[in-house]
Amino acid sequence: MIPVGFDYERPDSVDGALALLAERGEDAKILAGGHSLLPVMKLRLAAPELVIDIGRIAELRYIRVDGDEVAIGAGTRHHDLEASAEIAAEVPLLGAVARTVGDPQVRHRGTIGGSLAHADPASDLPAAVLALGGTVVLRSPRGERSVPITDFYTGVFSTVMEPDELVVEIRVPRTGTAGGAYEKFTRRANDWAIVGVAVLDGRVGLVNMGQTPLRASATEAALAGGASIDEAAALAAEGTDPPADLAGTKAYRAHLARVLTKRALTTAQG
Repeated sequence: MIPVGFDYERPDSVDGALALLAERGEDAKILAGGHSLLPVMKLRLAAPELVIDIGRIAELRYIRVDGDEVAIGAGTRHHDLEASAEIAAEVPLLGAVARTVGDPQVRHRGTIGGSLAHADPASDLPAAVLALGGTVVLRSPRGERSVPITDFYTGVFSTVMEPDELVVEIRVPRTGTAGGAYEKFTRRANDWAIVGVAVLDGRVGLVNMGQTPLRASATEAALAGGASIDEAAALAAEGTDPPADLAGTKAYRAHLARVLTKRALTTAQG
C-alpha cells in the first residue's frame, strides 16, 4: 500500500528535531533507520502529518565509555554495535544481540534508539538492554530525563515518552567479559523471534512473551534464591502473557521460553 501524504523535514541537529516535535507534537513521527516506521505507514497503521528524519544527525551516533557505563547515541546503528571494539570489550552481550537482528540491510540502517522507541515486544535489542539493566535518556525542550528500561514500556508500541521527547542516548553498565547469552527461536534466519531470551548476571529479558519487552521475574527471583538453572528456567513463563498467532500458541511460546532460558543460562554460566 501507499502511505497517506505527509510533510517531511530533515533537521541537522537534535535541537532542530526537538523544535519540530515541540511545534507539531502528536502529529509528528521520528524516522531514524526507517525499518519500523515506514512499514506501518505503508499499512496505514500510522499516518503522521509530519515525518522528522533524524538519520543524518551525527551527534546521535557514538559509543563511548563513561565511568562505570557505556553511553550509546540513539542514532547508533546495529552494525555499529556489532563492529565496535568498545562494545566487544565492555558489553559484549549487546553486540552479540545486535548481530542477530534482521539481515545486513536492516543492521546497516536500523538504530538502537529506534528499536527501543518503537516498543515492539518481538524486538531483540530491548531484551538485551533489559538484561543489562540499562537506562534510556530522553530529551525535550523542557530538559533531559533518564528512565530505567524497566519503566520505559507501557504497552504494545507504547512507552512513557511524551510527544515532544526524543530518545537521545542509551546507557548500560560496563560488564567486561561477564557471562551473558542470547538465544532466540525463529522459523527462518531473518524472521522476528517467536521467542528470545537474553541473560546476564541473574537478569533475564524476554522477547515476544507479552505486550511489552519484559523481564522473567520469577526466574530472576529463583536464581537470586539459589535455585539451579533447571529450576529457575522452569519458571521463565510465569507471569507472562505471550501472544497466540500463526507462529505459535501461548503454550508453545511458554515452552520455548523455558527451553531457551535454560540454554541461555547454561551458556552464560560457561
